[in-house]
Amino acid sequence: MENKQLLYDLFRAYYDARENKRNTINALKFEIDYEKKLFELYRELVSGEYKIGQSVCFISFYPLRREIFAADFRDRIVHHLIYNYISPIFEPLFINDSYSCRSGKGTSYGIKRLDHFIRSCSENYKKDCYILKLDIKGYFMAIDKFFLYSKIESSLRARRRSNLNLNFLLPLIHKVIFHDPTKNCRIKGKREDWIGLPKSKSLFFAGENKGLPIGNLTSQLFGNVYLNDFDNFMKRRRGLRYYGRYVDDIVIVHQSKEYLKSIIPVVKKYLEKELSLELHPNKIYLQHFSKGAAFLGTVIKPYRIYIKNRIKGNFYKKILYWNKFFLEKEGKLAKADISKFLASANSYLGITAHYNSFNLRKNIFEKGLGGA
Repeated sequence: MENKQLLYDLFRAYYDARENKRNTINALKFEIDYEKKLFELYRELVSGEYKIGQSVCFISFYPLRREIFAADFRDRIVHHLIYNYISPIFEPLFINDSYSCRSGKGTSYGIKRLDHFIRSCSENYKKDCYILKLDIKGYFMAIDKFFLYSKIESSLRARRRSNLNLNFLLPLIHKVIFHDPTKNCRIKGKREDWIGLPKSKSLFFAGENKGLPIGNLTSQLFGNVYLNDFDNFMKRRRGLRYYGRYVDDIVIVHQSKEYLKSIIPVVKKYLEKELSLELHPNKIYLQHFSKGAAFLGTVIKPYRIYIKNRIKGNFYKKILYWNKFFLEKEGKLAKADISKFLASANSYLGITAHYNSFNLRKNIFEKGLGGA
């Protein structure tokens, strides 16, 4: 007898996976006779014969240099299936000020929250307050797979719902977590792309049973699960009212500079002892709010928020790239090319429009488009 609910959930995961990815080669290939392929995937999942396919590994240079493992579209569907099942269970457990990969959160929300922290802690800039920024060294590559899976399993069993088949779901989650994409991947790009990338940021140098691939939807959710106990420790046990985290970027605001200094070894000890993580020794920033706080691509200062120079430069480079591309095509553009340009431009415009950036947007388009 077929599990109609699982089949329905798999189709839903497919539609989620192809959203904003419909023009990619893998998505287009799968879309040809997709119903038949989904039934095949369904049978593999039910029988336990599902095997994870080949990932494409490459270096992304924007906004920062990162090693990305892009899963095959078929595997992306499975990632969405897992996410749709367990995200509603973990979401209520996360603190409000965990911003990454969550509906209604994201970078803009995190920036607004830090701005609010500073305003509130300084009583609208009338009193001193300080900002402490910390970073976890090579976070995704340092995640302990055994600890992560144990945490997920215990959490799901403790909050078991009648419509959640753990006998099916837990082995699938285990397969995804312990899969090593470096053993079967296609390298895209040049060998030189990896030059300058620290080993702590590459899955090829992660320890045994350590590390999750950046680029997978499940990795983003699992990253939040892994640090959830730490978030609650900081927010509730340590009573830090002005604490927030975006992936491995931690920010704390407090009126006492000395208190913030004293919290650094506490964070270091907890990360090492409880999570086998290392606080990055060269990325500890403590400064007065009046000097501005760099966070998630912006610089937050009293009464205003600016876009960081790195984002400005990337935006300008993108405009120049598309200028050159359009000139080479001599106006003969495919719809896909136009869609990519609009998506890229709107992405940057969407970021900059929230902040003090009217002149920035004006100058970039005047100089960039005018220089074509």
